[in-house]
Amino acid sequence: MAQLQTLSTQYAHQVEVLPTSPFPLASSLPLRLPKQPRLRVYLEGDGHAWATARQPSLDPSPQHLLMAQLALSDPRPSVYLARPCQFVSAADCTAAIWTDQRFSAAVLRSLDQALDRLKQRYGNQDFELIGYSGGAALALLLAARRDDIAQVQTLAGNLSPRLWVNALGLSPLHGSLEPLDQAPKLAQVAQRHLLGQADRSVPASLYPAYRQALGTKAFCVQSVSLPGVTHDQGWAEAWRYWRDQPLSCAPSND
Repeated sequence: MAQLQTLSTQYAHQVEVLPTSPFPLASSLPLRLPKQPRLRVYLEGDGHAWATARQPSLDPSPQHLLMAQLALSDPRPSVYLARPCQFVSAADCTAAIWTDQRFSAAVLRSLDQALDRLKQRYGNQDFELIGYSGGAALALLLAARRDDIAQVQTLAGNLSPRLWVNALGLSPLHGSLEPLDQAPKLAQVAQRHLLGQADRSVPASLYPAYRQALGTKAFCVQSVSLPGVTHDQGWAEAWRYWRDQPLSCAPSND
């Protein structure tokens, strides 16, 4: 938490724990935020979920604050939102919450409540969600659940945990939700997915199957291939360019 607090202070933000249930959520909020119709919210990735290939970590807080850095350095006033059990613990925090159940209904419920609290505080009409890695799946699940998500952008995004575990030969995430189970709703959400071509953790090759599953009625789905970008390297420069580029909302053949 100290590292996040230091970074937040540098960018005129403050760390605050949002009292959502069942998991309180750490956030970094701008000290001053003029009322505006849309609020940009950055959702953290899976963090330090595993200590080894077989052993879950004891603390899932991200060790490198890539997403917080992108959020706080954004010229547009933005909010950084951590995942359950990152930076702050709770009675329900067990290793399952940052491993098999990282995309569970309980996790989604806390994030959903956080957006409600932010909307009440800042008076915005809608949200733009920015999801990194596993935060992308949760951004999509929130967009399918709510009617105030104007658009979603993802970085190295795990867009379909089911496709991901199948492609990488991983164990199924029992207890987690799957965004593509809400494909008809997601087809109505404006979205851009930035894909690192050198990403071995969430390979860019997974994207075509996700796009195909959305169907031909998806009106505003864009992907961007980024040569040389890995799962955690090259994002600062790429995001500076793409974060405010308008989406081309027309039938896509991606």
